[in-house]
Parts: sequence; structure tokens; C-alpha cells
Amino acid sequence: MLYPLLRPALFSLEPEDAHRLTLASLDVAHRLGLLGLLPRSAGTPVRVMGLDFPNTVGLAAGLDKDGAHINALGALGFGFVEIGTVTPRPQAGNPQPRLFRLPRAQAIINRMGFNNLGVDNLVKNVMTSGFTGVLGINIGKNKDTPNAQAVDDYLACLDKVYAHASYVTVNISSPNTQNLRELQKDEALDALLSAIKLRQGELAQRHGKHVPIALKIAPDLDDTQIAAIAALLMMHRMDAVIATNTTLAREAVAGLPHADEAGGLSGAPVREASTRVIRALAHHLGNEVPIIGVGGILSGTDAQDKIAAGATLVQVYSGLIYRGPELVNECVAALAR
Repeated sequence: MLYPLLRPALFSLEPEDAHRLTLASLDVAHRLGLLGLLPRSAGTPVRVMGLDFPNTVGLAAGLDKDGAHINALGALGFGFVEIGTVTPRPQAGNPQPRLFRLPRAQAIINRMGFNNLGVDNLVKNVMTSGFTGVLGINIGKNKDTPNAQAVDDYLACLDKVYAHASYVTVNISSPNTQNLRELQKDEALDALLSAIKLRQGELAQRHGKHVPIALKIAPDLDDTQIAAIAALLMMHRMDAVIATNTTLAREAVAGLPHADEAGGLSGAPVREASTRVIRALAHHLGNEVPIIGVGGILSGTDAQDKIAAGATLVQVYSGLIYRGPELVNECVAALAR
């Protein structure tokens, strides 16, 4: 309830400064036991990918790239938390400024560029956190790794995070790493998924457990592309698909300050595009591959719309920036109804 009062002060800061301050404040609040005072709705437990989720509302990747704040974020009432995107080697990401708010549209544009401290650092943070909830780890490739060698980066990350993740997300849909989305195309995606699934089987034997793997795709796909991706998801028996990442489209924010900044647009303007992709995926996948819906969720009704379109779980990120922790409880309650 305090967040609407705090938001103007946070929005007066540069976005990355506000991001760091918010996460640091959450850590302090968690250590003091204050996050336990947040309102909690009784969520509906669900079993997806062979995992038991206490409720259907998760945190999308991107907020905690290095897994340095897992416990505090988990205490906000999420049924699961996804960290990353992490790459094999540390990288600084794109030059600043690279994060922009569009408050009139309840939107964010980012071109962060997978800034992170590397997979070894993330694994160390996960191990020391003692987090016991459902944890997704989102993996990507380094900026300077050519697409022809991208599979090596994904496999290197998968090897290191496998034992520490509840599930792993393969991110091939960020618009902020040059040519990354080319990996969504038929032959490239077929080769990547084949290698990923082969390694998953090897790691399952080595560690004595099956860790599900999800694929995260873009909203900027036409029906033919969605159908092709769905066919490959089923052929390779992927455990889930996350729809969607940020969009390159700008029609919904045309004329607003920062609307012409390069990067991925998230928040309310991506809502319909994301839901369209979910609906199309559900049509092609049937019940064979579960869908995690993300994109433009700023209310409980938005979360319900994702489920109605065919998602089994939902994730929020930009909505959390505009609504605060109240959004989590609202969505949990709405989906429990």
C-alpha cells in the first residue's frame, strides 16, 4: 500500500539507480522480516513441468540477473522466481543510458544487453541463498559469441546451472543481443533444441534428476513462425514455452518521450501481442507443451486473460515497476478465483 507513495521518488531517479535502490531496500526489508507483513492471498497450487508451484504467478527474468536478491523477491508472494539472463562469461552489457520509462503508457524500453557477472557468480549466489522455492534460471549467449557457436554458450550455462535450478529457460528472443532472434528460425532452432535436449538427458543421468527446460520466444512472430516453433517444441519434447519477451513494435507508444529509443518494449503495450502468441501457441500445441504467459500484466484481469488464452502459469516484471508488490497479491487472488 505504500508503493504508490514511494513510486514518485523512485521515478525521479535514473531507472538503473532506482532499480538498484529498490532491490537493496527489499533485501533490508526481508532481513528485518517486514516482507512477511505484506497481504497474502491463498493461491491455487498447480503441478507444471513435473514441478509443484504454490501459486501460478511468477517473477520474470531480468529483474535479478545475477540471483543476488532471490530470497527477498521470493518473499513478495510469488509462486516461483526466475533469475538471469546469465551468460557464460561476465559482460557489461550495452552502453548507458539503456533503460527508459514511458509512464503514460505504463511501459519500459530496455537495451540492457544481458549485463551480468557470469554464470559462476550466479551459481555461487544461488548456493549461498538457501532459497527453497521454485527457481528458474534463464540462460543466454555472450554478445561476442557468433550465432554459429551459440549452442556452445547455452550448453556451457546449462552444465553449470542444471543442478541448482528447478527449471532452466533458454532465451533466444531478447532484441538487445545482435542477431539473437535469428536462433528462432527453423534450422537454427532445430539444431539448438536438439543439442539442448541431448545434453539435458546426459545431465539427468549424471545428477539423478530431470530438470525441465523452457524456451522463451518473442512477440514479434507471425502465425507461420509460431506454427513452426510449436512443431519443433513438440518434436523435441520441450518441457515448456515462455511467451513472450519484449517487442520491437512502437505503434502503441508513438509520439511519447523515449518511444524512439532502441531496445525491447515491455509493459502494457505488449499485452495484446503476447496474448496473441499465447493463443496461437495453445492452438498448435494442444496440451502437449505448457505455456508460461508474460507480457503486459498490470492487473489481476490481465493475468486471467493470459490463462484464458492458454497459459498455465504467468510471470510479471514491468507491471511490478508500476504497481509494486500489490500486483503479485492481486494476480494470485484473481487466478485463485
